[in-house]
Amino acid sequence: MNEVTVQEVQRLLAAKEPITLIDVREAEELETGKIPGVIHIPLGLLEFKLQDLSKDTSYIMVCRSGARSGRATQFLESYGYQVKNMIGGMMNWDGATE
Repeated sequence: MNEVTVQEVQRLLAAKEPITLIDVREAEELETGKIPGVIHIPLGLLEFKLQDLSKDTSYIMVCRSGARSGRATQFLESYGYQVKNMIGGMMNWDGATE
């Protein structure tokens, strides 16, 4: 599985790199803060949103600790998507939130 650290994601965002983040936490979890610009797709709905995602886009998956986003990464990889798991999740995030 492809992985990326919290620090790498923060560096990419600071450099204004074109990255697409998908947060797979539940809606109530987002109330604790989310990364600005993140797309919210709860893990349980991901399979129903495949038609909304492009295989030409690289995605970084986010959750609370990295476990659910790891499952999401494996799921999307199995369908041929370019995807990385942000290890450590929001528990390790010290960047901006909204």
